[in-house]
Amino acid sequence: MAGFFNAVSACLVLLMIMSLGYIMGKLGWMTAKEKKFVSKYIVNIAVPCNCIVGLLNNLDRDSLAHAGWMLVAGLLGVGITLLISMGAATLLRLPHNRWGVFVAMAGLSNTLFIGIPVCTQLFGEACMPYVMIYYLSNTTFLQSVGILLIERSGTIKKEKTTVAGFLKNMFSKPPILGVMFSIVMLILGLHLPDPLMRFAGYVSDSVSPLALIYCGFIVYEVGLKNLRLLPGHPLMLALRLVVAPMICLGFCLLFGVTGLARDVFVVESALPVVSQVTVMAGAYGADEKYAATGSCLSIFCSFITIPILMLILG
Repeated sequence: MAGFFNAVSACLVLLMIMSLGYIMGKLGWMTAKEKKFVSKYIVNIAVPCNCIVGLLNNLDRDSLAHAGWMLVAGLLGVGITLLISMGAATLLRLPHNRWGVFVAMAGLSNTLFIGIPVCTQLFGEACMPYVMIYYLSNTTFLQSVGILLIERSGTIKKEKTTVAGFLKNMFSKPPILGVMFSIVMLILGLHLPDPLMRFAGYVSDSVSPLALIYCGFIVYEVGLKNLRLLPGHPLMLALRLVVAPMICLGFCLLFGVTGLARDVFVVESALPVVSQVTVMAGAYGADEKYAATGSCLSIFCSFITIPILMLILG
């Protein structure tokens, strides 16, 4: 029960910080311009620093081999969830402009903007290596299958991504570069100078509050009065918040992922819709409103399901 009440307390704190983003949007202190800045700062500066601090402080050379099996478990969990989501979208007979959006919403988790604040609140900074490993699993599918699905549902056709283009896009992302840099440092047994680690630590501490403020502003943009269930949303929420963590737990058991790593993976798999789905839906001419509404609904519902999940995990 202690885990359940800790999760409830953590979710209340996160909701209070999110409300700041909503209030600042309401007062006009935060606009689309500030939202863009916050997003760029988090993804390109703060999260890479978070990766470096989390991995170098909590992993060593000996633990890297086991991390490979964790990555496999994460990849299979996300992949199977996407396949089930495709089947569900087909059974629902969703309109063309919602089919790919539904699958991406149900299959892909918000591992950064919600994942980092939630996991650090629940498990402390020691969770960061496992958050980053799951992030690699999730973002691999987001940048490949996710983009393809939403593009196929849209009316705006863009240049098709080649394998070389996908790899370039994947391995030029600052968070992934931060992970790769940290892994090389661990393999070589090297350490960053203390001033650089402290600098990275200070910047890293800004990820959680800013990410939650960003999410709160998104809720403001959508509007609370517009948060109503559209066709397919109930099943999407069930897949995203209930089925996905069950699948992830199954693969964790299969590959021997236990303890803190297992708990972090299961929570990461049970998080709201990844925020890029809404952005991509707008960019490709798919149903952006459907994506934005589903994303916001999943945020609020996750703050109910996460404490229950922590109770189950014990």
